[in-house]
Amino acid sequence: MSQLTTILAAAETHVELPMPTWAFGAIAIVTFLALLGVLFSYRDVANRHSHRSAADAASHAGAPGATHHGTGHPTQGH
Repeated sequence: MSQLTTILAAAETHVELPMPTWAFGAIAIVTFLALLGVLFSYRDVANRHSHRSAADAASHAGAPGATHHGTGHPTQGH
């Protein structure tokens, strides 16, 4: 039993981290904020180019399932 504990104790090594532990979290937060900025830059891109897609939208207006419901729900006498 003592030989097993000696081998396990010898195999156990201490690895020094290259930076403090809080720095790993800070790097992760900065990375995700940068990715959020990239994602946010694509916000509303389709509406910026409506002049290019207007003809395509008009051709799909009569497609099956493209029903138009008017201005909203009718009132029920309230």
